[in-house]
Amino acid sequence: MTIVPIARADYLRLVEIWEASVRATHDFLTEADLQVMKPLILNGYLDAVDLAGVCDDSGELVGFLGTHENRIEMLFVAPEMRGKGFGRMLIEHAVDRLGCDEVDVNEQNPQAVGFYLKLGFRQVGRSARDGQGNPFPLLHLKLPVEA
Repeated sequence: MTIVPIARADYLRLVEIWEASVRATHDFLTEADLQVMKPLILNGYLDAVDLAGVCDDSGELVGFLGTHENRIEMLFVAPEMRGKGFGRMLIEHAVDRLGCDEVDVNEQNPQAVGFYLKLGFRQVGRSARDGQGNPFPLLHLKLPVEA
């Protein structure tokens, strides 16, 4: 497993990972929701964050992370690679190297909520709607300040 920088040439692969991951974990989204979001991811959201990827032993890009300032804005791992440490590696990179300590997670994605809680994040708030105003509640998570 290796953390790698992301180039614009990688964007189509990132969208493939995003779509496969969302289909596996975001069962509250409709097909129409996915089709609306897909071009937004490709043509806007990826450019709005600092990106890092993770590759498997063969060099295949299997997950990615998007951060902005101290926030993890997106984290997606190919479904067939979940549970193998790729997500944890990306989070550790975000926390240890980039200083990230906040993330929002869809309340309706219990696997992601559990993942972040297991890594030490704690809920500090909740919004009834996501950042686009859709009725998909977000949990606001933060790493506790170490004494």
